Amino acid sequence: MTDTPTLRPATLHDAPVIAALARQTFTDTFGHLYSPDNLAAFLTIHTPENWAAEIADPRFAVTLAEADGEPVAYMKLGPPSLPFTPPSDAIELRQIYVVASQHGSGLARTMLEHAIAEARRRGCGALYLSVFTDNPRARRFYARHGFVEVGPYAFMVGDQADEDIVMRLDL
Repeated sequence: MTDTPTLRPATLHDAPVIAALARQTFTDTFGHLYSPDNLAAFLTIHTPENWAAEIADPRFAVTLAEADGEPVAYMKLGPPSLPFTPPSDAIELRQIYVVASQHGSGLARTMLEHAIAEARRRGCGALYLSVFTDNPRARRFYARHGFVEVGPYAFMVGDQADEDIVMRLDL
C-alpha cells in the first residue's frame, strides 16, 4: 500500500536527492522539447552544491514530499528572479515538480497550498511564478488558485528561449 505523501522542509542532507529529482522531473516533463545540448546545459544548475546553498539560505524555502520513503515532489520559494521589479514584499514560487506516478493524486495542489501558506507566514504580499505558455493544464491549475497572468517571460533552456507566462497571486 502506498503511503500518502508527507511534506517536510528540506535539509542539507537532501540536496543530492532534490538535485536528482529536479533533473528527473524536468526531463520527464519537458525534455522532449529540447536538443540534448540545451537540456544538458540547463540541467547543470541542478547540482547538490547549488541545492545545498539554497536550502541553507533563509531567503529560500525548499520542501520535499516523500511517499513510501521515496522522494515524489519538491517545491522551492525564493527571492524574485524574474526580469522585472516586483513589489518589495514579493516572493517567487520557483518550482513545483511532482513525479509522473503522483500526477492526478492531489499532491501538486497540496504543494501549492503549502507554498502559499509559507509565503503568507513570511509576510509576503504577492507570490509570483512563471509557467510555460504551452502548458494549459498548469496555467488552469494556477488560475484556479487565484493566480492572474501578468505578462510574457523568456525562459532560457540552454540557448533556446521558451515563452513563459508570469503569474501573480496577491496574498
